[in-house]
Amino acid sequence: MTTTFDMAFRLAANTARVGWFYGINRWMMRDFRGAEGPDGQPVRITRPVPERAELFADLRDLLLADAADARRGIHRVLELAPARLPGHVTRLRAMLRDLPMSVERRRQGVHDTVRAHAAGRDWPDYYAQDFHYQSGGHLSDEAARLYDVQVETLFYGSADVMRRRALRPIFEALHGRDQRRATLVDVACGTGRFLRDVRLTYPRLELTGIDLSPAYLAEAMEHLDDLHPVELIEANVETMPLADASQDIATSIFLFHELPPDVRPRLAAEIARVLKPGGLFVLVDSLQFGDKPAWDGLLEAFPQRFHEPYYRHYLVDDLAAAMRAGGLESEITDLAFLSKVMTFRKRA
Repeated sequence: MTTTFDMAFRLAANTARVGWFYGINRWMMRDFRGAEGPDGQPVRITRPVPERAELFADLRDLLLADAADARRGIHRVLELAPARLPGHVTRLRAMLRDLPMSVERRRQGVHDTVRAHAAGRDWPDYYAQDFHYQSGGHLSDEAARLYDVQVETLFYGSADVMRRRALRPIFEALHGRDQRRATLVDVACGTGRFLRDVRLTYPRLELTGIDLSPAYLAEAMEHLDDLHPVELIEANVETMPLADASQDIATSIFLFHELPPDVRPRLAAEIARVLKPGGLFVLVDSLQFGDKPAWDGLLEAFPQRFHEPYYRHYLVDDLAAAMRAGGLESEITDLAFLSKVMTFRKRA
């Protein structure tokens, strides 16, 4: 039974987490001066940028919503995991050691170190790139180890909180149902952080995670190793090895902005294929232009600071139309700090 104490605990823990990662972010940003854009060129922003007070007011609202969800039982109370602290410190140190090399890659516009890891693999060309100027892109063991701490540092410790916004529509979809008879697939599950939140909330839900990176799946196995088993599959999500109409729910977290425009509707069709009639698809991804007009400058700057080759098109793409083309009808869109949660339903 959740209580007001659970809500207060969640809020206090998340606030401390934000403070920790904000401090790391500010310290790291000193090294990015003079190497902000491609080839060391200054970032060019033509759209509005929010004041810092507005940014943090919105972040505060995100933390309050997360705490309220904890009280409602939408997700489990925040874990205290002191045993994981040494691993976090190790990853943090590795990220700081990698920072000068990342800055140099950004300065030189280098984003093809992943090729060595992709050699001999039947992977899409768009996948074999150094997203975010990471060495090895999404494919190296080191990139997988550093991904979570990098993303949390980038978003001031709010990445996990933004992911958890997907748990609300899942809660509503499963309310009153026997979770042992329901299925959920996380499409491009990455390091498994969201799958862990789902498993903690639904201990006997049939869970599957699919990703193309063996390094990220290995990291996911480590994050999930103390919980009821989750099936992890190495596969291209454009052709998931799942039966037609086998899943009640599908989720995708921060994937679509890294896909070429022509792949988005194809993936939507594949998700619709594996969903049961009336099944739910929950998409969490970046804001797009116009979602918060006063923030559009932040979105405009992002692909200049980080190697995100398809992000510019994502910012103006009609995601609802892409989903509709694949057989998914749009339902609800909720904004959550720098992200948004969109829900879609497979036509019955």
